[in-house]
Amino acid sequence: MFVRKSKFLFSLLSGVVAGVLAFTLTVGTTIPDRFSVVEGENFSIESGIPVDVQPSVVSADSVEASVATAGHSYKVDLKLLGLFPVKQVTVDVVKGITVIPCGTPFGIKMFTDGVLIIGMSTVDTEAGSVNPAKDAGLELGDVIVSIDGKGVMSNEDVSKIISECDGSPLVLSVRRDNMTFDVSFTPAFSKSDGCYKLGAWVRDSSAGIGTLTFYEPESMVFGGLGHGICDMDTGEILPLMSGEIVPAVIGGINPGKVGQPGELRGSFSSDKDMGVLTQNGETGVYGILDTAPSAHEPMQVAMRQQVQEGSAQILTTIDGETPQYYDITIEKVNFNDNSPTKNMVIRITDQELLDKAGGIVQGMSGSPIIQNGMLVGAVTHVFVNDPTRGYGIFAENMLNTAKTVDTSVLDKAS
Repeated sequence: MFVRKSKFLFSLLSGVVAGVLAFTLTVGTTIPDRFSVVEGENFSIESGIPVDVQPSVVSADSVEASVATAGHSYKVDLKLLGLFPVKQVTVDVVKGITVIPCGTPFGIKMFTDGVLIIGMSTVDTEAGSVNPAKDAGLELGDVIVSIDGKGVMSNEDVSKIISECDGSPLVLSVRRDNMTFDVSFTPAFSKSDGCYKLGAWVRDSSAGIGTLTFYEPESMVFGGLGHGICDMDTGEILPLMSGEIVPAVIGGINPGKVGQPGELRGSFSSDKDMGVLTQNGETGVYGILDTAPSAHEPMQVAMRQQVQEGSAQILTTIDGETPQYYDITIEKVNFNDNSPTKNMVIRITDQELLDKAGGIVQGMSGSPIIQNGMLVGAVTHVFVNDPTRGYGIFAENMLNTAKTVDTSVLDKAS
């Protein structure tokens, strides 16, 4: 009997230990190797992950947390329930950044760097249907930078060069996945249109309305949308050559329904630009403002470990040009760097916003998420099957991109 009980207890204990170890490994994979903390603040993870932070042995490339200043780093050990080692992480000490949260609608006008292939089309020739672009190995999402050494910035540029080639082979300079290469192709003569053609549809510009997230009052650098502007046909982020932002006004809402995302109905309220657009990337659009669009009080940008599951607010505009605060709940925080725009799951709880919009709608992307007096993120996506819920991006991710904006573009333009 004693032997049987001992075996049972041993098996039970082994199972518990194995379970704890497995859970520890799982938790470790969800936590990044590196964090940032504002100078003078203690490092802790507030998102509900059950780990305790303990000082690590000081190494040659780190300093003690208690004396760390901006530009230094230190290491800490994370332990599950304060007992089981999860992983060691590096903490970089940074200066606190204060920004102005916006929540205001803005119009976007942008022109691409080259032309984007958004579709293929056959050319009806005397010998039959052909597709020169496809035969040359071109793909949807490719960007044509030049043709025979001549830069192309518009649909008209492409049409002019091809129509004047008289059927001679041409060399395209093409950008794909951040790599540029040359391909040769021979335009086909369309018997129906009476001209030479590439056999592809291309796009050179885009315009729309979104929500401004923040701007930094000294440099006037702004960030908005929380995700890149993508081509509607290919899903590829449009390569930016130049762009501007203009004031916009919201005139109405098409409320969201299950399976049918809603949208803000807006329009440009002025042709006078309010800033230049310099970047269109994965975490949003960025540039430099000419005039300040918001009178909200400055607030600190939260580091990602400061974001908590629980009550928060979004600052957004659903009528006119004046943003308002609406209550939400942050349901989940995700540190996975593989999804830089889907760092948290949020739920709209404000009854007024639910009644008027049904939840999150298109056009709200970029709406600031405020928690504990800090800018913690921005709205990025709506769940198609549940418009009351959606994703948000960490404000820290947007701030890191905003820091790369070249503020000298204004000097060059003036």
